[in-house]
Amino acid sequence: MTRLNRTGPARADPTRIRPGSASRPSPAEPVRSAWKDRLGYPSSDREAQNRADSADPIPIRPILFSNLSWKTFFPFLLMPHLSLQGIYGYPIEIQALFYMALRCAHQLLRGDGDGKEFLKLIEKRLNALTYHMRSYFWLDFKQLNDIYRFKTEEYSHTAVNKFNVIPGSIPDWVFDFMPEKGGYFIGNVSPARMDFRWFAVGNCVAILSSLATHEQSSAIMDLIEERWHDIVGEMPLKVVFPAFDSHEWRIVTGCDPKNTRWSYHNGGSWPVLLWLLTAACVKTCRPQIARKALELAELHIGKDCWPEYYDGKDGCYVGKQSRLLQTWTMSGYLVAKMLIEDTSRLGILALEDDNMKPTTLARAMTLPTRLRSYGI
Repeated sequence: MTRLNRTGPARADPTRIRPGSASRPSPAEPVRSAWKDRLGYPSSDREAQNRADSADPIPIRPILFSNLSWKTFFPFLLMPHLSLQGIYGYPIEIQALFYMALRCAHQLLRGDGDGKEFLKLIEKRLNALTYHMRSYFWLDFKQLNDIYRFKTEEYSHTAVNKFNVIPGSIPDWVFDFMPEKGGYFIGNVSPARMDFRWFAVGNCVAILSSLATHEQSSAIMDLIEERWHDIVGEMPLKVVFPAFDSHEWRIVTGCDPKNTRWSYHNGGSWPVLLWLLTAACVKTCRPQIARKALELAELHIGKDCWPEYYDGKDGCYVGKQSRLLQTWTMSGYLVAKMLIEDTSRLGILALEDDNMKPTTLARAMTLPTRLRSYGI
């Protein structure tokens, strides 16, 4: 019996074109043609948005993003099911992606009919989310010093320590990790609890989506340069820094053997993140950082057979359970190379600064009557 595996087909592909034979249409061609007819491909997003047969479903999408229950607490998106990775609550990656999704929805929505009301809801959510992220998730040398001097058990709207963070809960490593010039969005913020770890995806997406201001984006790049050995090491890029040590990783990850110190999701190095780092570097006019990371990756990634991730504090070792010949590892490298060769391609991945005027947020707002039927 022929053994099926992921490295090759068990039998000849009937749609494969052989030398000298007539070309055969792909089984996926009818589906592809249908989507071309539907979206008018090739076309821009704006052209697809204005087509009558494509515009109807679009106003339904923001229902997922604009639920008004956030006004009773935070504008963040709660993610309770990520607790096994130690990021229960409001992880920076989810908030940055949420912000980018809202920005995209705002651009694609048409301002007529119900779309006009949805646009107002998205704008209010975006304004609140932007303010909270830039104010409470951001950490630099000055902010760290302010938190270190926080008083606790403050109440009313005049409280400076909004989340009642106990200064003694700041890990020792943060003081060594934070340079005088630089900063980043911390991993998580919730009442009396802050996750000060660095997360690569969340910070890079914050730059690409323009959630980070120009100054904050430059500070993130400064931090990467100042802490290159910690964040990049010998193989770009660490998904999180630092790793859980001792018995802590067992408690947080449920003793998942892949998540030992400096491995997998616990401080492992993932080459697929090269494209995110490169895109962030191009957007902040720091292509030299991306070139340095690419040159470093090229020393190992090919001869190591394009592994999924690397282990070790410096990222020197192919991961203990790392799969080889990974498509996303190759794709991340190729996208990074294409961005360096032609920086105009960044427009496919990044959003320009949000020029919406900030609005004053009330503590309680009434849902427009015409939207109540949607159940939000």
